[in-house]
Amino acid sequence: MYFVLEKYLIAGGTASEIAAGVEAAVSEGRLPPGTTLPPVREAAARAGVSPGTAAAAYRLLRERGVIETAGRRGTRIRPRPASTFREEIRVEVPPGVRDLTEGNPDPRLLPPLHDALAAAARAHEARPALYGTGDDAELLALAGRRLRADGVPAAPLAITSGTLDAVERVLTAHLRPGDAIAVEDPGWTALLDLVAALGLRPVPMRLDTDGPLPEELGRALRAGARAVVITARAQNPTGAAVSAARAVELRELLASCPEVLLVEDDHGSGFVDLPLHPLAGVTARWILIRSTAKSLGPDLRLAPVTGDPVTLDRLRGRQRLAAGWVSHLLQHAVAHLWRTGAVDTGVVAASYARRRDGLVAALAARGLPAFGRTGLNVWIPVADESTAITRLLSRGWACAPGARNRIGTPPALRLTVSSLDVAEIEPLADDLATALSPVPGGRYG
Repeated sequence: MYFVLEKYLIAGGTASEIAAGVEAAVSEGRLPPGTTLPPVREAAARAGVSPGTAAAAYRLLRERGVIETAGRRGTRIRPRPASTFREEIRVEVPPGVRDLTEGNPDPRLLPPLHDALAAAARAHEARPALYGTGDDAELLALAGRRLRADGVPAAPLAITSGTLDAVERVLTAHLRPGDAIAVEDPGWTALLDLVAALGLRPVPMRLDTDGPLPEELGRALRAGARAVVITARAQNPTGAAVSAARAVELRELLASCPEVLLVEDDHGSGFVDLPLHPLAGVTARWILIRSTAKSLGPDLRLAPVTGDPVTLDRLRGRQRLAAGWVSHLLQHAVAHLWRTGAVDTGVVAASYARRRDGLVAALAARGLPAFGRTGLNVWIPVADESTAITRLLSRGWACAPGARNRIGTPPALRLTVSSLDVAEIEPLADDLATALSPVPGGRYG
């Protein structure tokens, strides 16, 4: 693919200009993932610069998560380059098609906010939050009690603007571009994009319904992973939840590498009724994040975080240098919702389970494997994602391609079932069975 480079990219008098040219071509799709870049000396000759300048350009691109060095295969565009975030892997939903792609909670199961926001306004009027005001004491106390009741060690607390906000600050504080990080495969798209943007090297961990497989975590640790990200419940996209037995195995492996940073995502709190089996505290550096997005509403943008003192101090320090704090109006509102028991976790979890489990069972009855132990999604292995999506669109259903969630695992579809009506399950299962069946002649789809 060097001809593409000759036409567009190897130009500029400085490392920044050369790197910017490559990055722009990746962003515009002119350099697809996997494209091999020329060796440093060849790139220098094409640009008319010194080898040192070309090497510096490549270093910038590695740090930005655009390229990677793959041993004898040379330097190439990453499979998930930070310049694209793979936004091109989307499904355009035509009018009249049932959209199961978004990953949102069911608005009908979110609590009303009128009373909570009114209470937050009264608290603000009584004591306005000004510069230098700390996190809301009531919210921290409520979060701490809930965490300790679930077996999470007592530790410092902070409030961030959602899971990804906390993860980004902690990874930036602990890791450097090029460091290896163990991630679930398939996993949360936003996390995989963040890993690429930070220039980190993902080490994929396969999982089953009980969470990451122990042998996969062990392999990642042996490969030098400096951080591990694990979803406790409602794993996106497979619905996996770490079981008690699996937690014991994972804790034993992590205890053998106490210097590794553990990031535990418990966004399932509040809409999953399976118990939490925390890994928190088994390593010296750790955080556990409990987003309220799925249980109380995505627009609240709030997540309590707990972790070891050093990691929490670093998180708070970076927060002070950026956003500063999370709106106290939102903090007061969430505290009110928790204090008044605005969400019945059992009722919400049962509602999601009826749709999720119903679809998984309906597909099993038609000979189709599917996964969705907890959460909002069902993960369905397929032979070819594009063909399956096209055929489903023709039947009035829009599903998300699994490519955005995958690193090395086989193709699949992700269906968000949170808004699915029970009466739609059987028709959807019928259409999936038809769309995923081979056509005459043996070719898929």
